Amino acid sequence: MKHFTFLLLFVTSIALSQIKFQVTLPSNTPANDLIYVTGTFNNWNPADPVYVLHLNNQTGFYEVMIPQGTGTFECKFTRGSWATVEGNAAGGYRPNRTYTYSSGPQVIAFPILSWEDLGTGAAGTAASNVQILSNSFGIPQLSTTRKIWLYLPPDYATSTKHYPVLYMEDGQNLFDNVTSFSGEWQVDETLNTLFSQGNYGAIVVGIDNGGGERLNEYSPWVNPTYGGGHGDEYAAFLANTLKPYIDANYRTRPEPAMNALIGSSMGAIISTYAACEYPNAFRKVGNLSPAYWFALSDMNAYINTLAPSVLQNHRMYFVSGTNESTSMVPDVNTVRNNLLAKGLTAANAFTKFDSYGIHSESYWKGEFAAVYTWLFQNENLAVTTPTFETPKIMQTLSGKIYVEGMPTATDFEMFDMLGKKIKNITLSNGMYEMPEEIAKGIYILKSKNNDIKSFKLIRN
Repeated sequence: MKHFTFLLLFVTSIALSQIKFQVTLPSNTPANDLIYVTGTFNNWNPADPVYVLHLNNQTGFYEVMIPQGTGTFECKFTRGSWATVEGNAAGGYRPNRTYTYSSGPQVIAFPILSWEDLGTGAAGTAASNVQILSNSFGIPQLSTTRKIWLYLPPDYATSTKHYPVLYMEDGQNLFDNVTSFSGEWQVDETLNTLFSQGNYGAIVVGIDNGGGERLNEYSPWVNPTYGGGHGDEYAAFLANTLKPYIDANYRTRPEPAMNALIGSSMGAIISTYAACEYPNAFRKVGNLSPAYWFALSDMNAYINTLAPSVLQNHRMYFVSGTNESTSMVPDVNTVRNNLLAKGLTAANAFTKFDSYGIHSESYWKGEFAAVYTWLFQNENLAVTTPTFETPKIMQTLSGKIYVEGMPTATDFEMFDMLGKKIKNITLSNGMYEMPEEIAKGIYILKSKNNDIKSFKLIRN
């Protein structure tokens, strides 16, 4: 283990005080990485050069200075980004550290138990058909990046099948006990078992939560006590950046009926919202112990603005414990009833309240198989080719775009490989030059209505 100590000098107009922090780092901390402290005192900048720890050659410890404050402060340690933030004892998400400023000297221990991107160094529990798609997949809508997990069915490499896709929140809790917050869902083991029993199979895309930004990103609306308000941008990332990338690079069924959003607690809020906001991208939702209380009035007001039949082809599963909170059951029923008023049919809305249900990964792990199988039980998955429109879009050797079999002029959006939207373009049958203003690189062309498979384009 590496041992570091740093002193934070607090100066006020009344007194001079010091806080001494003793820091222990995991043994797998890269030797050349800089360690930063970030928190409420610097607007949570994870790589602020003012707050990098520096070696004191006389003491052998690393030290950093931050200004004095009043009340409480929150902080975390990073190696320069939120993708390399400290983790808990299992290598998963660790809540913010909270401490109270004092006018007198203090000694406070900050043991860093792991780094989220590296885990604890212990062996992981993820199955062999789980991979890390990216440790820093771009979220241009929020000017940040995120770790993305990818589960491929056991026969993906040996078949030509196209699969439905589950987009699941809190990715660090889905596959690996090392990275989980308090135990994993065993999504991979569950799906592998179902596959061995004859299930068609599905692709799973797990998106890590943003740690300290989780509440902000998982709610489009602001809770005056807990935050929120960035869910609209996050939902746009799911529909307009991540899904087009997955559809362009893997054998998916991109039709909205073949794409599900699944989340628990706050993850259920953003799943419900994104499926309503982007009905041409996602039409299946798994809501486990949804934390609708966080923005209940705003959620219901939003649902009331939807077109009367917008959810007529959606399918939603609601499950929670009866004793999770006094408001859980009535909140779920209220939201469900409002969704029914917007076209969701009773046959496509399954609700289950369990006396044994608790607000934890262990409960959601046990419910996942039922959620997944019910959502897709009426779908004809056993096809070798998707049922969406497949016009021929290709590039010539000179880089021109050739289109054939397009029924009508269709609006497309062009994204770069970081997920940033570059340009709108309308295509019909014929030959087109690549836009001159597009820089060299690889791009994804996605139809705005998501009724045509995404395509790769290359600018040489």
